[in-house]
Amino acid sequence: MARDKYVSVKSGVSGFSFANLGLFTGFADGIYNAVYSLVLMEIFASSATVGVYVGIYAAFCMIVGLFANEILRRFSKVRVFYFALLFLAICYAMMGFSIRPSTFVILDYTTGIAITLVGVLIPLFMSDFSGRIGMARLNSRYHLWTNVGAFFAPMIAVAIAGQFNNRAAFFASAAIYFAGWLAFKLFRITQEDKKIKPVNPRKTARALIKNAIDFFRRSGMPRAYAVNFGYYALRAMRYLYVPIIVIENGFSKDTLGWVLTLGIVPYLLLSDAMAHLVRRYGKKKWLTIGFVSFAVLSGLAVFTTGWPLLVIFVAWQISGALMESVHDLLFFDTAKKSEQTKFYGVFRTSVNLPNVVAPLLGAACITMFGGTSAVWVVTAIIGALSALLVVVKK
Repeated sequence: MARDKYVSVKSGVSGFSFANLGLFTGFADGIYNAVYSLVLMEIFASSATVGVYVGIYAAFCMIVGLFANEILRRFSKVRVFYFALLFLAICYAMMGFSIRPSTFVILDYTTGIAITLVGVLIPLFMSDFSGRIGMARLNSRYHLWTNVGAFFAPMIAVAIAGQFNNRAAFFASAAIYFAGWLAFKLFRITQEDKKIKPVNPRKTARALIKNAIDFFRRSGMPRAYAVNFGYYALRAMRYLYVPIIVIENGFSKDTLGWVLTLGIVPYLLLSDAMAHLVRRYGKKKWLTIGFVSFAVLSGLAVFTTGWPLLVIFVAWQISGALMESVHDLLFFDTAKKSEQTKFYGVFRTSVNLPNVVAPLLGAACITMFGGTSAVWVVTAIIGALSALLVVVKK
C-alpha cells in the first residue's frame, strides 16, 4: 500500500501534534482501566471468569486489528480516526449507566473496535508526520503525555467510584475522549475519500492471510512481534489482576488509587530521558533490563502479601518504564514507510493477542493453585522468555 497523501493540514501540525493526543488517550484509558476489572468482578463474581472474558474480548480486538489494513484500504485514516474517537465517547458514556450485563458486554465490544483502530492509527499518523524528528522522539513524547494523563486518572476514577459507583467513572472517560475528538478536529486534516468497492468475503479473507504471511516472512518482523507480545502480556496482567489482588488483600479503593498513581511516577520520570538513553546505548539493553527485572519481581510477588506486595506493584513499574518507548521500535526500524500501513494491523495483533493468552493462563493458574496471586508465575515466565528473545542472535 502506498503511503497516504493529505489534501490539507493546518499549519504547524507535525508528528508531535499526534503524540500530544496521548494526554487524552492516557487520561481516558487510565480512568477506564482503574475500574474495568472491578466492574467485571461485579458482573461475573470470579477472578478466573474475568480472565476468560478478557481473553475472549482481546481475541475479538485482535481480529479487528487484522482487518485494519482492509478498513484503511477502503476509508481514509482521517475519517476512520474521526469516527473511532466519537464512538469511544458515546459508548463509554452509555457504559456509565447501570445497564444490564448483556448491554454492557455489547458496548464493551463496540468500544473494542474503536480503541483498536485508535491504537493502530496514532502511530501511523506520527510516522506520516515524523519528518526528521524520528519515531523514537515521537514515541517518548506520546508516552510522556499518556503517563501524565494516567497519573491523575486512578485517583479521579476512585473518587468517582466512591462517590457514586464503579461504572460512573466511565462518564469521565467519555468526556475526555470527546475532548480528544475536538482537539483532532482542530488539526483540520483532510484526505481524499477512497472509492468504496463491493466487499468480496473470500477475496478479503485471502488478502488478510496473505498479508499476515508476508509480514512474518520479512526479516526481523517475527522478533519485533514477539518482543511486543511480551511487553503487552506483562501489561495486560498488571492492569487486570493488580486491582483485584489489592482488594483481595484487604486494602481499600483509596489505597488502590494510590498504588496505581504512584506506579505512573517512573513513567513520568523516565519518558523523556529514555529517548536520549536509547540513542546512546541502543534498544536491546533497556528491553533486557526491563524484562529481567519484571520477571524477578513477579517471582517475589507470588509469595508476598500485605504492604511489601504493594511496594512490588509500584517497583515493577520501573521495569515497564524502561521498555515503554522502545518496545515497538523494532517494527518501525524494520518496515519501510510505504509498508507500515499495510503491516501495522498484523503487528498490532501483538498488542491484542497477549490479552487473549495471558489472562487465560492466569485463569488456569488460579484454578490450579486456588489463589489469584498465582498469576505472577505467568508474568515471571513471560518476562524471562522475552528477555531471552531480545538477547539471542537472529
